[in-house]
Amino acid sequence: MQSVDRAVTVLEILARHGEAGVTEIAAELGVHKSTAFRLVGALERRGLVEQPGLRGKYRLGFGIIRLAGTMAAGLDLTQQSRRVCEDLAAEIGETVNVAIRSGGTVVNIDQVRGASAVVSQNWIGRQNPLHATSSGKVLLAHMEYAELRRLLRGPLEEVTPNTVTDPEALRAQLDEVLERGYATATEELEFGLNAVAAPIRGLSGEVIAAVSASGPSYRMESDLLDEVGRTVAKAAAEISTRMGHMEMR
Repeated sequence: MQSVDRAVTVLEILARHGEAGVTEIAAELGVHKSTAFRLVGALERRGLVEQPGLRGKYRLGFGIIRLAGTMAAGLDLTQQSRRVCEDLAAEIGETVNVAIRSGGTVVNIDQVRGASAVVSQNWIGRQNPLHATSSGKVLLAHMEYAELRRLLRGPLEEVTPNTVTDPEALRAQLDEVLERGYATATEELEFGLNAVAAPIRGLSGEVIAAVSASGPSYRMESDLLDEVGRTVAKAAAEISTRMGHMEMR
């Protein structure tokens, strides 16, 4: 924890001064120069700091912009999707979530509960396996082949007995997702919970998130998921338009 605290302090020092050398950083941290050098080196490898010249000075790197941009994009996504999610939740009566990928997991960043959602479970911030959720399957289906192959190398966690853990069976499902435009999950994350999700696209057409509708399996029965899926896909297309994506006709 001490190293993390010191690394964050290095970033704050550079933000305050614009540029600083290892000697200056070490003095402000109250550590030996070699310790400061190791900290700066680790941050430089991650692109969070950089050396613009040969003077031994460091400044904040473009990695900071990347992280800040991700945060801003997430905030913009929740703002642009909120009204559509509210309308979707009102139409189908179930819980609607917007989710993004975080490494090998999917994370919900916004949630709207429909009138029929009797359980007040908060899914925001919860990390779930990509392969066990409808949103995760959407994100997997639109992933670059090399990265998808790495993630499917497994082993894939069996969250419930219904979770698809065979890579080939899952790959076949992902092909279906691409063909029909939405993904389904039937009691694969939790017993008694079914869900449908569709892709949200950004300005250049890349899939940046997924919007899902989930509800109890006795209400969102398997034979109704295709109908719900088409409704969710329409909502996803509207959010995509709000995010700047123009669908080619």
